[in-house]
Amino acid sequence: MVYVKWTFLAVIAALVFSFLHYTLPQHDIVRITNTEVRRIDFGDNSIFWSGSAPGTAGGVANRDVHFIETFRPNDKPMVYRNEDTGWGWPPYFKVNTSNLQAMARDLISTKENPQWVVVTHYGWRNEYLSIYPNAVAVRPAEGPDEFIIPWFNIAVLFSLAVFAAWVWTLFARFKENRIEPLIDDPDSRAGAVLRRLFGGGGR
Repeated sequence: MVYVKWTFLAVIAALVFSFLHYTLPQHDIVRITNTEVRRIDFGDNSIFWSGSAPGTAGGVANRDVHFIETFRPNDKPMVYRNEDTGWGWPPYFKVNTSNLQAMARDLISTKENPQWVVVTHYGWRNEYLSIYPNAVAVRPAEGPDEFIIPWFNIAVLFSLAVFAAWVWTLFARFKENRIEPLIDDPDSRAGAVLRRLFGGGGR
């Protein structure tokens, strides 16, 4: 039972980490080499694409999607999609896809004369599943080595840590007042199960 408990906790922790890593904004320093529009047919990876933009038909099997093609300072390519999120999830309330595409196009540069840009995005890039992070903002960078402090992510993670500590305190009090008396009761069937789950009895 102890192994079941720790396996369950590990799975929950992995799911929470993956959710936060996908959802929270990330910042890449890149140089933009091209912008384009592609017609995308949605398949098994459709959950990694935004819903229909506000004011457009929903539930369609395909649609035009803006893309921003870039290279990192180490010359590795990185491609972003540029889709509105509207009022859906994640709650970026992004409705400026066309403006962002125009800004990205204006920042196109060459390898010989690079214009470094900070691209704020969420999501993952996976070539096998053909999924792309969604760009939510672009701005000129100070250079390829600009240091960016993710203040928003720090605030969110700190708030979640405070909330988790509060929940843990409530659970600890519940365990002390309700669960431990059952564990200490040798005649309780529920106590026998709880002793296996929590790894023994007694305070």
